[in-house]
Formats: sequence, structure tokens, C-alpha cells
Amino acid sequence: MVDLTQLVIRILLSALLSGFIGYEREVHGRAAGLRTTILVGVGSCLMMIVSINMSTIFPGGQVDPSRIAAQVVSGIGFLGAGTILRFHASVRGLTTAAGLWAVAGIGLAVGSGFYAAGLLTTAIIFIVLVTFSRLERRIKKETDRTLIIQANGNMALLCEITKVISGNNAEIRDISVEPLAQPDMFRLSVNMRLYETCANNQIAEAMSRIDGVTLVKWL
Repeated sequence: MVDLTQLVIRILLSALLSGFIGYEREVHGRAAGLRTTILVGVGSCLMMIVSINMSTIFPGGQVDPSRIAAQVVSGIGFLGAGTILRFHASVRGLTTAAGLWAVAGIGLAVGSGFYAAGLLTTAIIFIVLVTFSRLERRIKKETDRTLIIQANGNMALLCEITKVISGNNAEIRDISVEPLAQPDMFRLSVNMRLYETCANNQIAEAMSRIDGVTLVKWL
């Protein structure tokens, strides 16, 4: 039986640990950000606590506390599938989907009382998400990245933007346009493939020199 004090500690700790992972995803503009990861972590923790207390709720019955936890692990796949998107030949969202699956595991661990396992796993996941993306870009000869461009003007800027990208040995995979609240302001999300000879800073600097561009940021 999990008492009230342990219940509060486990729920709050799962929210905190999930929030660390969600913050990193939120900063990089991923589909599953801070709110989603916290909800997954807290929900998984709650289901694990319910599983542990099933014997108290149904005394004398044959209760398998692992059954609800097993359904959490399999059910999180549906949520993870919603974060995976395909842009032509490239696939995005795999890391976010894996992160949601891992967050569910953290919630289950904390809900079971394995605090050390939850803390250690959170630290490892956070380090992997923050540092390994840079390592991957050094290892791989080519990589897919997304550039966020905020501009003030008309859509004729697209021609200049595509010229800058093609002139720096990069290939556009997908472009999405989002109008902003300010008049004549819009945001471009440009998914492109960068090759080994291409410098990220050169593209960003060239974009910032285009008349009308107010913000350039790599995701």
C-alpha cells in the first residue's frame, strides 16, 4: 500500500523528471514538448501506483500488478507514432517518440519507488538529447536539419532563401509557411539536408542578410 506521503512524492518527482526531458524537446520546437512529456510521466506513475495498490482494492483476488504497466508500455506507442513525420525521403520525430517511451518508463520506475533508477535514466536521456546531436553531425557526412526563418515582407523572399540554400551545398527537403499575428509577418520552417562541405553558420549569416528577415534559428 502506497501511503499519501509516498503518493505525493512519486507524482511530483515523476512530473519533475519528465519536465527535464520535455524542456529540452520544447526548446527545440518538437511536437511533444513540456506539457506532453509531463502528462506521460505523471500518467505512467499514477498507473503504476494503482497497479501496486490493486491487491488492497481487491483483497483476496489474484492480481498481477505488472499487467497495467505492460499496457502503458505498449499503449505509449500510439502516442509516439503521432510524433513521427515523413518529409519526402527524410523521417523526423523518431527521437521524440523514443523520448516519450523512455519518459513512460521513468514514470513507471518512480511510481514503483525506484527513485534512483528514475533519476539516473533522466540524467542519461537529457545528456543524450543535448550533446549527442552535435556528435551525430560530426560523424555523419550528411544530416537533416530545420531552419526557422521569421520575415517581414512578401513571399518573394522564398526565391532568395532557396538561392542561399542551394548556393551553400544544401538540399531543401520541405518548406512550411506559418502566418504570424503581426501584419505581413510570417515564419518559415525549412527542412534541408546539409552535406559535409556545408557550414551551418554560413547559411544562417546569409539568411540574416536578406532584406526583411528578422529571425534565423536552427532547430
